[in-house]
Amino acid sequence: MSTLQLADSSLHYEESGHGIPVLLLHGLGSSGADWELVTPRLSGNYRLLVPDARGHGTSGKPPGTYGVPLFARDVAALCDALGLKKVHVVGLSMGGMMGFQLAVDRPDLVRSLVIVNSGPELVARTLRRKFEFALRLTLLRLLGPAGLARVLAPKLFPKPEQESLRQRAIAAFSANAPDAYLRATRGLVGWSVLSRLKDITCPVLVVHSERDYTPLASKQAYVELLPDARLTVLADSGHAAPLDQPEALCDAVEVFLREVDGAAAGSTPGVRAGP
Repeated sequence: MSTLQLADSSLHYEESGHGIPVLLLHGLGSSGADWELVTPRLSGNYRLLVPDARGHGTSGKPPGTYGVPLFARDVAALCDALGLKKVHVVGLSMGGMMGFQLAVDRPDLVRSLVIVNSGPELVARTLRRKFEFALRLTLLRLLGPAGLARVLAPKLFPKPEQESLRQRAIAAFSANAPDAYLRATRGLVGWSVLSRLKDITCPVLVVHSERDYTPLASKQAYVELLPDARLTVLADSGHAAPLDQPEALCDAVEVFLREVDGAAAGSTPGVRAGP
């Protein structure tokens, strides 16, 4: 357990393993614990860095407006403080948004990008999406984190045998500071780097779960805008893939990272490595 002191906050992170560094970035209203079923396996071959985003987990929760660019700057500051130059970035949901932001703002830091059940924008382009965003914010204001957790947990883990995962999700979401959670949620709405995808030249793996909130077609659409990207599908998985399908996710991530690192090792000057 370590803490980086930022100018206006603190960033808690866990570190394990050795080798090429890998950042694991969690989802909204959660923490680095999103990855607790993944880290034991990946740490056998990689140096893992698992931060709690500002306003989440045991990181600082200073006043002010939150948002994806700020979350990404905090993570970039962590990499800079540790002297990391090229990092594999793996992000779930909000963590995937942070990954996209890092890739466009600090391409020098990003060796490759793995996006799990996420996308390059959270913009309400239809009446239905506007309603969904408004409903989420309203429920959070009225019910607080604990009440919203009881709504979200069955959607994340709908199977009868997933009761322990439902209870885990309720405990995790309920632990959020209400004001920080609300500001983090507001900070995601309207965010977009869609127009900048063409500038992301590192290899990208997009992971889609069969039961994710957003359809496969929406991910296929933005994959086509990325210069060097592929898409894979996790069977029998919902939005929280690191928890309901950790082994299958690790399989996909490890194959991708090995290909990226192998191509980089065999590249020649002036030729960009890719999978």
